[in-house]
Amino acid sequence: MTLEEIREKLEEIDFQIIAAVGTARSMYVEALNQAKAGKFEEAKATVAEADKLFAQGHDFHHDILAMQGQGVEIPFDLMLVHAEDQMMSAECFKLVALELMELYEKKA
Repeated sequence: MTLEEIREKLEEIDFQIIAAVGTARSMYVEALNQAKAGKFEEAKATVAEADKLFAQGHDFHHDILAMQGQGVEIPFDLMLVHAEDQMMSAECFKLVALELMELYEKKA
């Protein structure tokens, strides 16, 4: 693989990660709002769908790790840093949303 091909592949994967985990994070927010409105089963279903998207983002990230494991030298990629930040943000928001959803359900 040429450096240009590697950069193009990374850019594609970066955007796949950002799209998947960004949507997941938005769905975690939606689930929290559903729970706040007392729609607990809908909220749980939304979290389950968001988890699938989050897992897709992880799979895309794994593709980069696999490339590196195969000896491909991965150049510094600021977009990848952003994608990884989005992954961590979505994961953290999920944890907070689940805690708050539990509190809303106990309060109901």
